[in-house]
Amino acid sequence: MTSPLTNPAAPSSAVRWTPRLWGTLLVLCAAMFLDALDVSMVGVALPSIGADLGLSTSTLQWIVSGYILGYGGLLLLGGRTADLLGRRQVFLIALGVFALASLLGGLVDSGPLLIASRFIKGLSAAFTAPAGLSIITTTFPEGPLRNRALSIYTTCAATGFSMGLVLSGLLTEASWRLTMLLPAPIALIALVAGLKLLPRSAREKDHNGYDIPGAVLGTASMLLLVFTVVQAPEVGWLSARTLLSFLAVAVLLTVFVLVERRSPGPLIRLGVLRSGIQIRAQLGAMFFFGSYIGFQFLVTLYMQSLLGWSALHTALAFLPAGALVALSATKMGSIVDRFGTQRLLPVGFGLMVIGYALFLQVDLDPVYAAVILPSMLLIGAACALVFPSLNIQATNGVDDHEQGMVSGLLNTSVQVGGAIFLAIVTAVVTAGAPENATPQAVLDSYRPGLFTVTGIAAAGLLITLTGLRNGRRPQQSVVVAQSTAKETEAERVPVRD
Repeated sequence: MTSPLTNPAAPSSAVRWTPRLWGTLLVLCAAMFLDALDVSMVGVALPSIGADLGLSTSTLQWIVSGYILGYGGLLLLGGRTADLLGRRQVFLIALGVFALASLLGGLVDSGPLLIASRFIKGLSAAFTAPAGLSIITTTFPEGPLRNRALSIYTTCAATGFSMGLVLSGLLTEASWRLTMLLPAPIALIALVAGLKLLPRSAREKDHNGYDIPGAVLGTASMLLLVFTVVQAPEVGWLSARTLLSFLAVAVLLTVFVLVERRSPGPLIRLGVLRSGIQIRAQLGAMFFFGSYIGFQFLVTLYMQSLLGWSALHTALAFLPAGALVALSATKMGSIVDRFGTQRLLPVGFGLMVIGYALFLQVDLDPVYAAVILPSMLLIGAACALVFPSLNIQATNGVDDHEQGMVSGLLNTSVQVGGAIFLAIVTAVVTAGAPENATPQAVLDSYRPGLFTVTGIAAAGLLITLTGLRNGRRPQQSVVVAQSTAKETEAERVPVRD
């Protein structure tokens, strides 16, 4: 692959980006934007979908869960497939499938078909997400260039999520089908641009065959884990079905680890997880997204069910957090260069804990500027620091031929963390929900869930604080921009714990 960087002899910090390089990044950002946009838009549209198609509440859940199942269950396979078959090819094919599934979702007139389209969209995102991230990490040299690119890339996720909330409130007023159809033309435009702009990537030449047993076991274990967690609040955490499912997940994961240890070309090279930095990045991703998705779930219920706010009003209440992330995009790369991810992550998690704790003060007649807005700004600042830092920390010091694998693993941590902790928060709230209660009693039943969310973020803070035990910022790689994407071992200075 030929690097699109200009002046390859210059230090990476001084390299200027060409229009083609900007175009490459924008195509990848568009896919990340669409993923976040789609996740946030569908939640607001669910009541309208149920009324139009005559779906029960349990069936409506699968419109969301079907996407999570396809996405979280196939990310490991998607990441390794990008390494083996070529990142560009995998990304573009999956993006085309995403566009077609979006079109299908907006045209169907039955619940099962809509759920099927959502599963297919989740499946395609499981391939675009790790392939897109690994294209960035193999196109931009490790150091300031990559940090800047990843900061912009991750900001697009927050922007897409925030815009999705607002757009869904507007589009659903006309028709819920518009929320399903909107991603299709955007994905098609990104696909056409990607065919012209994305750098060609070769398949991994020296791999030791395809790890088919590992792929089957890894995919099956993740699918079953996500399915079990999603269903547990409905069927009961201590029910025989849930316990047997968790036992089956444990057996599958155990066999998966044994297979990976013996495979000449594993789906996941377990040696990657011997790094403390990598472990902290993966666990941090789980606790970060798990706490936020639980918070958003509770706050949406609070604003719409208790305060009687409209979907658009609720979306605008969340908007300051997303706007703060978007405005900080161009600065985050230089901040990471200066302070390092090991220092920024505890700061970000600390802000998140404070933001969640402040929200515990809300009542049935809140003053937005005094109570809700400070929490949203703190959480927005936390997301601006944590999300790009996690992506940078997870991908630094990893060889190009394993970038897809690590990207898939990081996205799996995000999705599995979100599924598990959202289910826990839901169970806590449901357990304390009174029957025929007053609004104040309902609000009181939400508080244990908010305490749980704060505790999840605090656990993430403790995990990231262990990275400061050396008392200094970890060494960052110093890489010179080359005319090829892959550096020699002599040129790479890996990050070590």
